[in-house]
Amino acid sequence: MIELGTLPSTVLEVARLNKRYPTGDLALRDVDLRIGRGEVVALIGPSGAGKSTLIRCVNRLVQPTSGSVRLDGTEVTDLGSASLRRARRRMGMIFQEYALIERLTVMENALSGRLGYVGFWRSWFRRFPTTDVAEAFTLLIRVGLSDMANKRADALSGGQRQRVGIVRALMQRPELLLVDEPTASLDPKTSRQIMRLILELCTERGLAAIINIHDVALARQFAQRIVGLRAGVIVFDGPPNSLDAAALTAIYGDEDWTATLGHGGKVAEDEHRSAVPEVERLAGLA
Repeated sequence: MIELGTLPSTVLEVARLNKRYPTGDLALRDVDLRIGRGEVVALIGPSGAGKSTLIRCVNRLVQPTSGSVRLDGTEVTDLGSASLRRARRRMGMIFQEYALIERLTVMENALSGRLGYVGFWRSWFRRFPTTDVAEAFTLLIRVGLSDMANKRADALSGGQRQRVGIVRALMQRPELLLVDEPTASLDPKTSRQIMRLILELCTERGLAAIINIHDVALARQFAQRIVGLRAGVIVFDGPPNSLDAAALTAIYGDEDWTATLGHGGKVAEDEHRSAVPEVERLAGLA
């Protein structure tokens, strides 16, 4: 596991980022954030805090009003359309609502992650290189969907759809994963499985990830670092074990946080520690 303070390099640097919508609402205010290569960061905060806006400003699905977003040294905010398409290949996006093409098969949805790399006619006729097909099938095996490659996406459960979305993002061979509420539509068991899978894959591939998530317990269990947003401002940035009652109050407002930080919080912290060697073993790092 990569420890904070010993990250080998910065893959994403956000500086003084602001986003004001045409309504006048200020969604992000002077946000500064650095993500190291291989670092998994959970982004938490109340609804409307700016979490999704921040993720979408990074890949410019939302255009920032001002500020800087640098991906491995490349200034994303200055890129023209062609250069931006190339930069987006390096940022895999995993959506809350899966964003699959329902009438296509699992394999076809997975291969759509290569659309930025193949020519127009090959993508139009869905004629992908055999190496891409082999890679997609290997990933489907990794996420437990090898027997569903030819099923239509609309025949899948929520957890299965999210796994296809993960494979599609990884097919881009990204440096950074942007993950927007991956567990919002899932039951508790499936939510834990999906978060564990994302952590394992990031560890195996040395990927950085920003995960926008509402579930504080899941964030504490699976992330290496937690960033808390409130009203578009970062009010907390630290390791999971530093997320105490004062920090939660700063992020969400006054509340009795005993249930969150009592026995349940201790269990989450212990499980996070116990998950580390297992994830490293699976990645061949231990």
